[in-house]
Amino acid sequence: MTNFHRRNFLKGAIATGALLSATRSRSFAFNDARHFAPVKVSRDRVIREVVGLRPYRPGGFVVEATRLGNKLLVHNYGHGGAGITLSWGTASLAVDLLRDYSAVGRTHRFAVIGCGVNGLSTARLLQRRYQHGPGTVTIYSKALPPDTTSNIAGGHWAPTSAFDAVTATARFKEQFFSACKISNRAFQLLVGHEYSVRWIDTFELLQDQASLQRPLPGGDELYPNRQIHNDPDHFFGFPFARQYNTMLIEPQAYLNALLRDFYIAGGRLVVQDFRSRQELIRLPEPVIFNCTGLGARDLFEDNNLSPVRGQLEILLPQPEIDYSYLSSGYMFPRSDGIVLGGTFDHDDWSLAPDPEQAAWILETHSDIMKNLKQS
Repeated sequence: MTNFHRRNFLKGAIATGALLSATRSRSFAFNDARHFAPVKVSRDRVIREVVGLRPYRPGGFVVEATRLGNKLLVHNYGHGGAGITLSWGTASLAVDLLRDYSAVGRTHRFAVIGCGVNGLSTARLLQRRYQHGPGTVTIYSKALPPDTTSNIAGGHWAPTSAFDAVTATARFKEQFFSACKISNRAFQLLVGHEYSVRWIDTFELLQDQASLQRPLPGGDELYPNRQIHNDPDHFFGFPFARQYNTMLIEPQAYLNALLRDFYIAGGRLVVQDFRSRQELIRLPEPVIFNCTGLGARDLFEDNNLSPVRGQLEILLPQPEIDYSYLSSGYMFPRSDGIVLGGTFDHDDWSLAPDPEQAAWILETHSDIMKNLKQS
């Protein structure tokens, strides 16, 4: 071991029609002032291709406490494509579970397994609530930033592809909406250069009016400045566009900032790869938080957990791009590059970039840009 100190149709249609009428004048007024700089989509502007495996469970993430030998084990994993988005929310729910175990009040040592966004968020909340000097929280992980799955995330705040609506229970959905609200509020307080979190105009580009009835992920109330536009000439050729504001998190800088805060608060980090639960039982800490993501499939025999592969094409940065959009693909403008994505391949373990998917991603976004009319 190596030590380091430091997410009735007719009535709806009528309602949508009324909303469109009510917003049409505001929409045109907005269009007169809003300029969309074009994203320069081309193969020769690609600076890197990355592939990540989202830890997906149809029933949703797991936040629960159980016993492992003489240890208290708290699970916090399986966030699908909403790991960063839900991180502060599920970390809060996980740490809250300690209140049901009186013995925890007598311990000042916690182990967190995993150093992705959920491991780091959980560790920081433990430090805030239970810090009793250096060494209170130790993170054990085989991978550190910038080599975690979290580093490959797009970073757009929206709890998408986190569960299957048919499979998930009512109890889980209650957990989910609670986590969304907690996490949304937490990220609002981190907006600024230090954590590389910012508000951004987002446009959902839609082909049909019925799609406007679909609630935004986690609840409409989490997205300010909601507007509906039906002006294809100004919105990339799409009949409808739903506008709202959300936050964009830049994973590389953000994870480094969390790791810095963890070290400053006296955190300890140990590089270790756990192969069995028996190895966990031998840890000196009496309370263990499992934030291993996809690793929980083998370590805890969770066969409901499977990968959803996502490929990203990163273009040269364009500081003038001040909006994001979602359609058949998505575009997020970050300082380290323009993120283009849109693939969701269930049960695919391959981490090798697929040339055909790369071509599809670039073609998809190039077509969207072709419909952008410059005023």
